[in-house]
Amino acid sequence: MTKTPATRPTATRADVARHAGVSSAVVSYVVNNGPRPVAPATRERVLAAIAALGYRPNAAARALRLGSAEMIGLVIPDNRNPFINELAHAVEVAAAARGHVMVLANSDGSAAIEEAQLRNLAARQVDGLLLISVGATVDPAALASLEVPVVLLDRGSGTEGFGSVGTDLYAGAVAGVEHLLGHGHQNIGLAIGVASDGRLDGRERGFRDALAAASLPPGPVVRAAFTRDGGYRAGRQLLAGGRPTAVFASSDMQAVGMLHAFHEAGVRVPDDIAVVSFDGSPEAEFCWPPLTTLAQPVAAMAEAAVDALLGGPSAEPRHHAFDAQLVIRRSCGCA
Repeated sequence: MTKTPATRPTATRADVARHAGVSSAVVSYVVNNGPRPVAPATRERVLAAIAALGYRPNAAARALRLGSAEMIGLVIPDNRNPFINELAHAVEVAAAARGHVMVLANSDGSAAIEEAQLRNLAARQVDGLLLISVGATVDPAALASLEVPVVLLDRGSGTEGFGSVGTDLYAGAVAGVEHLLGHGHQNIGLAIGVASDGRLDGRERGFRDALAAASLPPGPVVRAAFTRDGGYRAGRQLLAGGRPTAVFASSDMQAVGMLHAFHEAGVRVPDDIAVVSFDGSPEAEFCWPPLTTLAQPVAAMAEAAVDALLGGPSAEPRHHAFDAQLVIRRSCGCA
């Protein structure tokens, strides 16, 4: 009969202190990086004792002592989206720099699942929640009922009573369309998602206003999901319904799908149809041709969101809008 190996006793802070020849308080100062300084040689002895004994600080006890779990939650629509995934990673880095762990939850594009995930994380006593919502609008009363700080991320506009961070979608779209106009295009189409509340997305308003300012009517507008498949379907629709000479895609994912549809139909980009997209995800640089895109400042957005969340009760809720940067590559016709 196989003998079950004996379980190694859990090392305590007192064990580490005895092993290193210091007090338990000194062990605490090393583990928590303060509040008092520890001499380098003493710190090395404590760290060696921690490694030798396999000591692990009790996170639950620390949370009770500090009144903080040092943990934030992030609810996103889909971590298979490269831009959302990049933003989530940036949030994790920003949270870690402030001594917090990030817990990620997917809503799979469902408002009901989003609400359940928010309540699930709030029940685990996270210090705050960041939300990239599936909807164009959110219910402030539902968010307030969570009884934890909430900051909205990747938002085109603010929500009263809550901090929010996003990119100026309108100005970004204007810049993208104006770039296509600069190439001489007069028939410019749009691929964009469907707003849940029926209102025009900032990118669509920017698209229409930029063309109106040039005394041009909008080209064909195709509504499709912010996915590769949505972009593929949008590309096929644009080709079937009187092809424009250029198209502004509201996300890199859509643009990548359109590139596939255009290539499949023998339509050359940018020779036959130029493309400018929005987001600045890694895929925009490594598809072919590389996409000219309006890049969102992911790291700055993540840092601003974490700062707004952890700023404490005196932090004033406000909307922080960043500018998108036009990154020129080949898909627009630039060399």
